[in-house]
Amino acid sequence: MSAFLSDDFLLNSETARRLYHGHAASQPIVDYHTHLSAADIAGDRRFNNLAEIWIDGDHYKWRAMRACGNEMPDRYSSGDAEPYDRFITWARTVPHTLRNPLYHWTHLELQRYFGITELLNPTTAPAIWQRANAMLQEKLSVRQILRKFRVNMLCTTDDPVDDLSAHRRILEANAAPSSKGAHLEQREPDVRPTFRPDRALQLDDPASFLPWLEKLRAVSNIDIRNLPTFLDALRQRHDYFAKLGCRASDHGLTRCYAKPCTQEDASLVFAKAVEQEAISPEERESYGTFLMLFFGHLDAEKGWVKQLHLGARRNVSSRAQERYGPDSGFDAIGDYPQGAALTKYLDLLQCENALPRMVLYNSNPADYYCFATIAGSFQPGESTQNRNATTSTVQFGPSWWFLDQKDGIIDQLNALSSVGLLSKFVGMTTDSRSFMSFPRHEYFRRILCDLIGGEVERGELPNDDGLLGQLVEDICGRNAEAYFGIGG
Repeated sequence: MSAFLSDDFLLNSETARRLYHGHAASQPIVDYHTHLSAADIAGDRRFNNLAEIWIDGDHYKWRAMRACGNEMPDRYSSGDAEPYDRFITWARTVPHTLRNPLYHWTHLELQRYFGITELLNPTTAPAIWQRANAMLQEKLSVRQILRKFRVNMLCTTDDPVDDLSAHRRILEANAAPSSKGAHLEQREPDVRPTFRPDRALQLDDPASFLPWLEKLRAVSNIDIRNLPTFLDALRQRHDYFAKLGCRASDHGLTRCYAKPCTQEDASLVFAKAVEQEAISPEERESYGTFLMLFFGHLDAEKGWVKQLHLGARRNVSSRAQERYGPDSGFDAIGDYPQGAALTKYLDLLQCENALPRMVLYNSNPADYYCFATIAGSFQPGESTQNRNATTSTVQFGPSWWFLDQKDGIIDQLNALSSVGLLSKFVGMTTDSRSFMSFPRHEYFRRILCDLIGGEVERGELPNDDGLLGQLVEDICGRNAEAYFGIGG
């Protein structure tokens, strides 16, 4: 019987253990899609306690605490409760998360950050609280955490109206002589913004869209009177993001828009939105398609990577959204049809010679093979912006959100391997809001090595460490560095 979370955790063959310990474990982290705070990195935040870094903002934990019958989330997620009360509520929940990935993640994080091997429960919680808090105060500021886990590169997620002042401070700090002279064994993390213009598409929600439009006017210093001036403002912000090192955009969509329209028709829809007139679903579809093609052209011109997070069903409880606001853990997998609209959107971009590098993320496990085969249909060619890339132009991205667990990771790797090239895969990203999430890269790497190692043991892959070791190292970071063109 293997010990829980031993050195060979999830590694069920000698080959898997050799691949992980010899090739995967030492690779630096490339976290190309996160929701981490650039301000926390710029200010080298030092968290006061375990609740601040571990409970705040983590809707995975909030969902589990609710499922255990705790009154949530206002007191234990928004910070109204005392930090220790929030932590002890999580400690009471953890023993009930057996077979949920939260059980693995929780104890991996306690071990890797604090060297704590005790199981978290109400009995062990007081001592764990004291020990972890002491280390947070003494040894684990944000930048110390990034160095500890050898994070070479990470990308944040930023609205076009963000001023990116924190990113500017990070660039200045990393360029300072003291930064260049310190920590010679590892460079300072390469921290980049990501352009996420979702709110530009939400013109059928005037309560959200119009205040955001005012912010865009102010930050761009462009008098937005109509669609052309709106596009000018978005392009100006896109250019500004590029000056501060941005190399990727991101869109969170129910599904792709795929009903082309002229700029004149899109202008009419935009004018209706500004006048707070009702927007029909057909008008929203046409306007959305026009704008997503516009964004595709911007990304292709700059050589950026476009990420599409498709299919989540968000804020499904209207009562909870009214009480707690959006993004509080009341989301579900969406069962929307994806294939037709996604292929149409990619085809429209390719026909306009504006298909950027792109990562496709599916919310519904039913879409694994659909997305993997669509990605394989749009690879380097005469009309593709990324024809000289060494990795696949359109990537079937890693398991996302509810699929970011052992079975979901294996299913994604199997689908990609079966109909595409695993060797060109850009690998894992955390999509996290917590600086405690970096061990999820280790979790992914162990699963990857176990999958490959098992096939070697069964004679399905050659027992060639040179060949397989390069495969593992590429997936663990090298492919992502080359694909995003940063951090190398």
